[in-house]
Amino acid sequence: MEEIRQIGRVKLGNQGLKVSRLGFGCGGLSGILNAPLSHEDGCSIIKEAFNNGKTFFDIADFYSENHDNEIMVGKALKQLARDQIQLATKFGIVVLEGLEFEIKGAPKYVRYCCESSLKRLNVDYIDLYYQHRVDTLVLIEETMIFFFCRQAFYLCKELGIGIVAYSPLGHGFFSGKAVVESFPDGSLMHGSTVAQLALAWLIHQGDDIVPIPGTTKVKNIKDNIGSLALKLTQEDLKEICDAVPTDDGSGPREAASIAKYAWKFADTPIEEPCVNE
Repeated sequence: MEEIRQIGRVKLGNQGLKVSRLGFGCGGLSGILNAPLSHEDGCSIIKEAFNNGKTFFDIADFYSENHDNEIMVGKALKQLARDQIQLATKFGIVVLEGLEFEIKGAPKYVRYCCESSLKRLNVDYIDLYYQHRVDTLVLIEETMIFFFCRQAFYLCKELGIGIVAYSPLGHGFFSGKAVVESFPDGSLMHGSTVAQLALAWLIHQGDDIVPIPGTTKVKNIKDNIGSLALKLTQEDLKEICDAVPTDDGSGPREAASIAKYAWKFADTPIEEPCVNE
């Protein structure tokens, strides 16, 4: 087994992320300013850097054609201890024809980039995700909405704020045909209905989350209570998320005629379409 050297670690910022005192920029492996390496050679370089104590690896979705840099690093990670690595990637630069570039910072675009990077890297999380260049046509506060929305759940946990989950069945969506068809073999159902499984999944997100499903049928009251008896493992939860991707259930929560009044008396205005979405 190859000996792994140790490099000192430092705290990067005040959010608790600790990285190796010297990191590794992966862009050159895919030929940003030089000839690109093969995936095999690139993975060998990354592994060598790790064995010499570097645990902080920096990449970007814009490095190389067809996002090849992230794909290469994803392959290398399969050969290393992911929990010992700090992975950073970036969004915001779009390559156009003729070596022209465009900068994008719209929240929906950020979400798309983040989810795409996770898939290419084949990881469950990114340790550091930052904006490669600032989009001058979009307020930085709007760009950061994506991060705040994703952190709200964890912030509530940290501050001890309970969460009341209204419409936990998506006004019937999560018990509908489209979701049922996502479980063709029934292996994830545990003998339950899809509605029960949806509620059980939500309940398993934390004891401080209380779903409030409503119904006009007595049978549904009993069925919903039955979700409390379902015991899901971490593997079950992951399989459910994989079977019903987030994008499959995306869309407006309410009709436009109602949504326009949602923030009428609030400080935060309803999100307006960005010019470069």
